[in-house]
Amino acid sequence: MGCVALDKNGNIAAGTSTGGMTNKRWGRIGDAPIIGSGTYANNLTCGVSSTGWGEYFIRGQVAYDISAQMEYQQKTLKEATKDVIQNKLTKLGGLGGVVALDNNGNMSFEFNTAGMYRASMDDQGVLIVKIYKE
Repeated sequence: MGCVALDKNGNIAAGTSTGGMTNKRWGRIGDAPIIGSGTYANNLTCGVSSTGWGEYFIRGQVAYDISAQMEYQQKTLKEATKDVIQNKLTKLGGLGGVVALDNNGNMSFEFNTAGMYRASMDDQGVLIVKIYKE
């Protein structure tokens, strides 16, 4: 489970909690506690919270890579999340997705699985809840 928020002063925060994996190996540590893999926030670009197969998110530094593409390649949030999840993560063999929010309030919910539970609320209080791709 994760979240990303942007406050009225332009500060971005991200948080991620692991739900665990069924039949996981003993000693397994997921990506959630590793900044840059499962969680990342940078006021200059975006905040990201990830869900999925943690080892692949660690290898790809998924959350940080999204921010870095925005900062160094001037990609939009949508472009960066799509590239990282649909191209880079998929090529590694990883499954999962991200909830992400940029410093302008734009949201992205990118995933390479059949569905991903997600919700958003804008500054007007409009709530959207989804599971599957549109």
